[in-house]
Amino acid sequence: MTKFHISPSSLRGTIAIPPSKSHTLRAILFGLMGKGKTHVRNYLNSPDTFAMVEAIRMCGATVDLNDNEILIKGTDGKLQSAENVIDSGNSGQVLRFIGALAGLSPTYTVITGDHSIRHNRPVKPLLNALTQLGAMADSMRQDGYAPIIIKGPMKPGKVTLPGEDSQPVSGMLIATCFLKGKSEIFVDNPGEKPWIDLTLSWMKRLNLRVDNDNYTHYTVHGNGSYEGFDISVPGDFSSAAFPVAAALVTDSELTLTNIDMSDCQGDKKLIEVLIAMGAKIEIDDQKKQLKVKKGSKLKGMELDINDYIDAITILAVIGCFAEGTTRIVNAAVARKKESDRIRSICIELKKMEASIEETPDGLIVSRSALNGTHLKSYADHRMAMSLSIAALGAKGESVIDGVECVAKTFPTFARDLADLGASIEVKE
Repeated sequence: MTKFHISPSSLRGTIAIPPSKSHTLRAILFGLMGKGKTHVRNYLNSPDTFAMVEAIRMCGATVDLNDNEILIKGTDGKLQSAENVIDSGNSGQVLRFIGALAGLSPTYTVITGDHSIRHNRPVKPLLNALTQLGAMADSMRQDGYAPIIIKGPMKPGKVTLPGEDSQPVSGMLIATCFLKGKSEIFVDNPGEKPWIDLTLSWMKRLNLRVDNDNYTHYTVHGNGSYEGFDISVPGDFSSAAFPVAAALVTDSELTLTNIDMSDCQGDKKLIEVLIAMGAKIEIDDQKKQLKVKKGSKLKGMELDINDYIDAITILAVIGCFAEGTTRIVNAAVARKKESDRIRSICIELKKMEASIEETPDGLIVSRSALNGTHLKSYADHRMAMSLSIAALGAKGESVIDGVECVAKTFPTFARDLADLGASIEVKE
């Protein structure tokens, strides 16, 4: 097990934000279904990326991978039978998106994943949706989790599914684009809408016709086909949250590069929210830079974070450094991520003597003087990084167990923080 040993620190300098995981995985997935060659440049070097690459290879794509780009020769929508079980690793996107595409194939596809995928990432909404369009789709243990087995082909038609988790909805939007006819998707309780917007932006880029009526009713026109494409993946706002928070909790000045505020990622909303809380943040759209200045005086607020749900753990940390109370609401879906993030961050910050309580759909955090202690990551990259930031602003040393998971979205996290002046050691 790998551990971080972290002591309070002052930071200074410039940090490049890693590429977006969500853009990287969608680019690879759409490369699978395209005609000819697709180039995915500046991709995120992550286990999730490699899980998606292996998945599309098993579905018939030819993939060449080097340090600078992923070159994909697509299938023009004609998937081959997977000759082995597809392992989604720790990736909910691989599970749900490849699972949806498996409904196009007339042969059996089996998809599994790690412990979190098999026990904490529900897939029943996707399986039910595939079944409504005529596919056979089932959980092999009959518990609504992976391993799953799917056999198509599904046919165009009408389908209804819950929308609290955006990934099954995105998966069905993508898959029905390749059916030979029009489909209608009805969504109950739509949530995580910016991630749907990200999927729809990819469809628009590739001229795949989808009509969106308030996220509750989609008309997917089908017969999708497109040429391969060339993309350089933009920076990841979910990852940018951590160095921004590090600057705020240590009252340091940092510059972040590879920040494109025109990109449609939902987690850029966090920057706007932090400014509203009192953070001194300057944005340079031309240089694609963001600067966090010294002297921020943060004030707690009530925050509905459904549009930027991945920020819940780092916002809980920031709440410990804000005057008054920060109340985080409409975040129930965070319990079904890599860990139950509401419960996990509450338990670990309490170990640091934070004033924090969980609610069914969020957290209540009051300003707290944190103390370093022994913490665990729950094998969740956002937990590991959030606790690392808390440790930078705490009194005394903290040790965080199980930090290998940060490679999922921010493989250079420890090295980059050290380069900025953080007292962080990586130990086995």
